[in-house]
Amino acid sequence: MMPRVLVDGQASDRVAALDRGLGYGDGLFETIRFAGAEAPLWARHMQRLDEGCRRLRLPMPDPAVLLAEARTASQGMDHAVVRITLTRGSGARGYAPPAQPRPTRIVAAFEPPPFDGPAQSGGIRVRLCALRLAPQPLLAGLKHLNRLEQVLARAEWDDPAIAEGLLCDTGGLAICATAANLFAVYAGKLTTPALDRCGVAGVARAEILAARPQAQVRPILLAELRQADELFLSSSVRGILPVRELDGHAFAVGPVTRALQAHWRALGF
Repeated sequence: MMPRVLVDGQASDRVAALDRGLGYGDGLFETIRFAGAEAPLWARHMQRLDEGCRRLRLPMPDPAVLLAEARTASQGMDHAVVRITLTRGSGARGYAPPAQPRPTRIVAAFEPPPFDGPAQSGGIRVRLCALRLAPQPLLAGLKHLNRLEQVLARAEWDDPAIAEGLLCDTGGLAICATAANLFAVYAGKLTTPALDRCGVAGVARAEILAARPQAQVRPILLAELRQADELFLSSSVRGILPVRELDGHAFAVGPVTRALQAHWRALGF
């Protein structure tokens, strides 16, 4: 099924050739899982988008307009993945942003990935990527449009048995997967990497941290990660994915992971 796309509220799949999102990656996006007309994590997505607009000095769209457009794009779909892309719009050549930007708003609805029962129950295999994430505190946590690091990291393997790639920063700290956040469990205590220098702060991650306020957010060295009792990834599209193997090192699919999978299902996914 081809995605249904709205550009500034109108059915279209085209944007201006001089749009700054295309020229400079000047913008943000959210990838939102819908169940029918409802998106259980909508408020968290809008909170992150608002924070991104504040940091990039972009006008924040009206969330009610975005929700209406997302529902229009996904109408008739039992489940959908809706991507909302916001760019600074068109402008003159050069990096200097326009004084009064007219943002471009793109809303597209896609079929979700098929449910992978074996991955949910038995876990996935993950490899360590050679690429290292560069620190940039101003952009850390945001889902901005420049995803070249993730593109290059994902190009490192084509083995269908490997579901994800683990990314570290230039200092050797474990940060995230190419398209998911990372959690580790040590003696029953939930831990996730700090994302104040690089990485995307996912909305599924935010939901988990709200559900488990005692969880630690701190730097995690790669060597320490391998000592975890449980390891799992979180994604607003794919949910909670247990990791059963990281480059040959095996992990159990334990009680903390199972409890958070149950929490995820209770949200309506």
